[in-house]
Amino acid sequence: MRRINFKSLSSGSCGNCYYLGVETEEGRKGILIDAGVSPRRLKKLLAGEGLGFDDFGAILVTHDHLDHIRSLGSYCKHLQKPVFATDRLCAVLSRHFVTGPYLTPLRRRLSKGWTEVIPGVISVHTFEVPHDASQTVGFAIRLEGLYYVHITDCGAMTAEALEHCSKADVVVLESNYDPDMLENGPYPQALKDRIRGGNGHLSNKECAAAVAGFLHEGLKYVFLCHLSEHNNSPLLALQAVRSVLPEDSSVRVVPLPRESASPLYNLSRM
Repeated sequence: MRRINFKSLSSGSCGNCYYLGVETEEGRKGILIDAGVSPRRLKKLLAGEGLGFDDFGAILVTHDHLDHIRSLGSYCKHLQKPVFATDRLCAVLSRHFVTGPYLTPLRRRLSKGWTEVIPGVISVHTFEVPHDASQTVGFAIRLEGLYYVHITDCGAMTAEALEHCSKADVVVLESNYDPDMLENGPYPQALKDRIRGGNGHLSNKECAAAVAGFLHEGLKYVFLCHLSEHNNSPLLALQAVRSVLPEDSSVRVVPLPRESASPLYNLSRM
């Protein structure tokens, strides 16, 4: 297996953006998932790993909340990369003030089956998850024999989401809040109810229950994403998931930082 790289550039309500790519004989072939960091910051963070704008050829969009698409219009205007989304999201984004007319010539359709977003290298399958956006999807991604699943901003796990995770080598999964911290925290009651109401976010306990449900021999990494600044901590999220793993488990569980970037992970070294 050729080297497969993963890096979280930002993960949380401050902004969401992730790089996933493979090193081929023709050079690096990669994608971005969401566009929640500025082009300037994106350039700087990629350059820190010896990567650049030429090392990804497509952008995938999970949903239309601002922390996931804040810079999508700028990416379209300046980077000219194709943007892959479902038909419903494409229609919404085409009218959105952030993307406006810049998206139209670059939008590409993600079908219900597998779609090649980087021909011969990266294929994507979407599945819908409950969240209070126009539409929110998770991604199952195949590249170089690796099965990668990405689920963020998800109010509850679905049977389809669990099915994809049960096949995955790598899962990026939301672990947004600790229930006690949320209950006793500063948020107004309406926001607390929205977060834990089934169309908001996954708690640490719900994330851990999901991991217990899809745990299988081939699973190597679980990255915990979209941790709340006020209602969670990396340690609490990590402890919740580790509590459902067997003592001899070799699965690496990694909470992703919120505002800073993660290291560059070599997913093919497993």
